[in-house]
Amino acid sequence: MSTPLRWPAEALWEAVAPLLPGFTVEVLPSVDSTNTELMRRARAGRVDPILLVAEQQTAGRGRMGRAWQSRAGDSLTFSLGLPLAPLDWSGLSLAVGVSVAESLQPVLPPAGATAPRVGLKWPNDLWLGGAGGDRKLGGILVETASFVAPQAVPGQPGAARYVVIGVGLNVRAQDGAGMSLPPGSLQEVDAQLDAPTALLRVVEPLVGMLQSFAAYGFAPMQPRFALRDVLQGRTVQLSDGTSGVAHGVAEDGALLVHTAGGMLPITSSDISVRPVPASGPSA
Repeated sequence: MSTPLRWPAEALWEAVAPLLPGFTVEVLPSVDSTNTELMRRARAGRVDPILLVAEQQTAGRGRMGRAWQSRAGDSLTFSLGLPLAPLDWSGLSLAVGVSVAESLQPVLPPAGATAPRVGLKWPNDLWLGGAGGDRKLGGILVETASFVAPQAVPGQPGAARYVVIGVGLNVRAQDGAGMSLPPGSLQEVDAQLDAPTALLRVVEPLVGMLQSFAAYGFAPMQPRFALRDVLQGRTVQLSDGTSGVAHGVAEDGALLVHTAGGMLPITSSDISVRPVPASGPSA
């Protein structure tokens, strides 16, 4: 029998509660999806700040409805729910990615090194680069509850909406059978990282980033995203068949793709963007 996970719930509460009054931490042994659960609670009027962690997800969701399932200890899956009132919501998932990537790997290995490199793929994936090539490390799913009545948030302009930010990360090596890209794992970045340790690293900086985002938007994060942008300079193919070369992201988080028709800003999260391997378009 595997050793039970020891989650740092009290340490997280002590770190975050001063930033988010009313904040709580809850760990569930199993749930269909942490995002789905917090959205259910929001519909019932429960919109206090909360970190919900699941040791196992049975029906986890990625972007565009893709499945994300996890077993205890193999993955880290959590959702952070809180009222947020940014002037502009554009680029939020990118800012979340920057915060998570920097917490997991504060110092990037030099360009060309064979050491694993935690990178970001627009709009909401974390990738692991290095000697093994590009592999997906995790994903981010941001949802807002439009049915929650606007409310004031101290220190933030405008009316708030309840936002749920879901993060899923591979902790241990995963079976890549049937996947177009083999998965990467946190333990390739740092062998000492398990799910509770990674959670402790990620959450407090993420809350701080969200408060900064509410005040200043994505623009201050743009240069930090650029340092980890795995699509920069690569040929990409959009879901409508259009191809071009990725030229980074704009200050509003739009992906800039130079196509035969000129520079195209991609803003819709419903558009799938895939890097094209050297041998030709991806299947």
